[in-house]
Amino acid sequence: MTAETDEVVTYVEGGIGFLTLNRPKAINSLTHNMVTIIAKTLTDWADDDSVRAVVLTGAGERGLCAGGDVVAVYNSARADGSEVRKFWFDEYRLNAQIGNYPKPYVAIMDGIVMGGGVGVAAHGSVRVVTDTSKIAMPEVGIGLIPDVGGSYLLARAPGGLGLHAALSGAPFGGADAIALGLADHYVPHDALEAFVAAIVADGVDAAVKAFAIDPPPSHLLAQQHWIDECYAGEKVADIVAALRSHDVDEAKKAADLIASRSPIAASVALASIRRAGKLDTLEDVLVQEYRVSSAAARSHDLVEGIRAQIIDKDRNPKWNPPSLAAVTDEDVEQYFAPADPDLTFEEHK
Repeated sequence: MTAETDEVVTYVEGGIGFLTLNRPKAINSLTHNMVTIIAKTLTDWADDDSVRAVVLTGAGERGLCAGGDVVAVYNSARADGSEVRKFWFDEYRLNAQIGNYPKPYVAIMDGIVMGGGVGVAAHGSVRVVTDTSKIAMPEVGIGLIPDVGGSYLLARAPGGLGLHAALSGAPFGGADAIALGLADHYVPHDALEAFVAAIVADGVDAAVKAFAIDPPPSHLLAQQHWIDECYAGEKVADIVAALRSHDVDEAKKAADLIASRSPIAASVALASIRRAGKLDTLEDVLVQEYRVSSAAARSHDLVEGIRAQIIDKDRNPKWNPPSLAAVTDEDVEQYFAPADPDLTFEEHK
């Protein structure tokens, strides 16, 4: 192990390639270095006949990955944004690489899995959640828009569930992740060690068969009737109004959450997910997300949102535009202009 690679521990055991995200104090938040290591390791393993499958885990007790390194995003956005655009360029290419990986890719989505953590897990072919999974795409709370291919997945969730997850940014459990289409199998947290050992001993399919159990009922799926109804609105303001006027407490809570988020980020998130639903491939959606994220890096709200939530922790962001009503169609459309340069995937085709 070298100092350069200690943020990701990689090894092969019994034909299984293990990738362990290793920044436990930061809940394994992704750095650019980590993205580079993971991409190179996956490339090497794809052509290595001795590696049958890949298993992704996170070090420590708190979770797989809390997302990207938000302080690094903040510092870059306050400068000229070039560093964070380079990070996203490579991160989104990694998301596509995982989505197209030629071998079984087992992502163990235990504990906290948010933002960039969803990106390195939910495009895998075998996505495992547990009773401790706490999953979210909370980007709109910091003036960013669901990315890492999240808009591709959320656009394909049943009914309005994906929009609810994106616009509220609220966390959801393992059973909800399966209902949303972000995960496949439910394995109890206490059985994970034995499950991973079984992957090495018997292979992925046998391990899943032996350890996956029926998930409990999905809290989100049980609310789909009012979610579908309220999230049909054309604009975020229409959705908030429908939620506020609904007689279910959960709907009113969702309205309050959305109203606290960046108005421009929420408005762009709504457009982004609806457009993602009309795009054919994960790569097409990642190109759109790269344009949107590059625009966010130039925005007032990304720096202000991270300042309020992470840097100063005053939880009192001054958004601009200040309200949903003040966001124009032109404001939203600017986020979808081509990036310079746009994201490309030559080596991943």
